[in-house]
Amino acid sequence: MEILVVEDDAQVAAAVRRGLDAEGYTVDLAPDGLTGLRLARRHAYRAIVLDIMLPGLNGYKVCEALRADGVTTPILMLTAKDGEYDEAEGLDTGADDYLTKPFSYLVFLARLRALIRRSQTPGPLLRVGDLWLDPAARRCGRGSAEVTLTEREFAVLRCLAEHPGEVLSKRRIVDEVWDIAFDGEESIVEVYVSMLRRKVDTPFGVRSITTVRGAGYRLEAGSC
Repeated sequence: MEILVVEDDAQVAAAVRRGLDAEGYTVDLAPDGLTGLRLARRHAYRAIVLDIMLPGLNGYKVCEALRADGVTTPILMLTAKDGEYDEAEGLDTGADDYLTKPFSYLVFLARLRALIRRSQTPGPLLRVGDLWLDPAARRCGRGSAEVTLTEREFAVLRCLAEHPGEVLSKRRIVDEVWDIAFDGEESIVEVYVSMLRRKVDTPFGVRSITTVRGAGYRLEAGSC
């Protein structure tokens, strides 16, 4: 179970990491807001521990950007700022809980576990024909058969599934799936569409991801 800790105080970050490691969690550390935002966009963490006073981009902005991107990972704000207005601002930007430093590690761990438990409540499935995606669990399949996808493959398929029947350009898919700092070629989308077809179409004898020449790609109920 992976946790992202975005904290610029090296001692606090190290202490939190040691405690979470001992509990069996896998921990990624980010020393500033921009790094934390990039990691949170790229990986499906079970929870994010987010400081407010960060270099580069503060925690409020990181949280706001993630929620605007549709990232629903539970966020526990961890900060030295103490006051009801600070707490209200954190929750209003999309945080799920707020803890003020210095804090009891037992309380921190209990709140983190509670956030993770609440996030495990099943959410709605995305369905296009007999193709289904479970965004919360990062699972997908066709009918009763589950299909294993990489994180990026799942993100591209989810992008298409959220707009069934709509033609999405390569640029739009890149903007929705890749990090804001991505400076590669839009043709990368072709690679992932090809891999998706080999996994969700070809084995089932259907054709659901279609190319609209000069425009982009469309996901629809599969045809034989």
